[in-house]
Amino acid sequence: MTLNHSEKEAVIHEVHRLFAVAERYFNRSFPLPDVSFRRSGKNAGTAFLQQNRINFHPVLLAANKAAFFSDVIPHEVSHLITWHTAGKRRRVKPHGPEWQAVMQHVYGVSPSTTHDFDLSVLGLTTFDYRCGCQTIELSVRRHNNVKKGMTYRCRRCGEN
Repeated sequence: MTLNHSEKEAVIHEVHRLFAVAERYFNRSFPLPDVSFRRSGKNAGTAFLQQNRINFHPVLLAANKAAFFSDVIPHEVSHLITWHTAGKRRRVKPHGPEWQAVMQHVYGVSPSTTHDFDLSVLGLTTFDYRCGCQTIELSVRRHNNVKKGMTYRCRRCGEN
């Protein structure tokens, strides 16, 4: 599953449109970001603040176009807008109140921090680990870290 040129252009156009919305809201201009389309593990999108760049996972985008336009693109654009309005002067949390305010007030989107896309389209190898309350799929990288002695703690039950 890959993106064609017009699909990439539609995403870039939406990023630019959302920047224009933010410019009207904040009554100031913002430099338009570079937009890339590279596989990035399980991340649907990633904002690189100092580089003023957004990356979108092309396979997840191709499989979840509507959700990307309604949630993922505003999510990543909100990171850059938050950086331009508050983050350069002081440290702000990635999904903190400033980012949440941009999501809600500028774009009218619920500030969700994770996606629930079907990751089977990525064909990633995972390893099942069991804690006290669930089975967790770890990536190859995290599995290798466990083999080297690193421990991960379940967020629900607190068990290693």
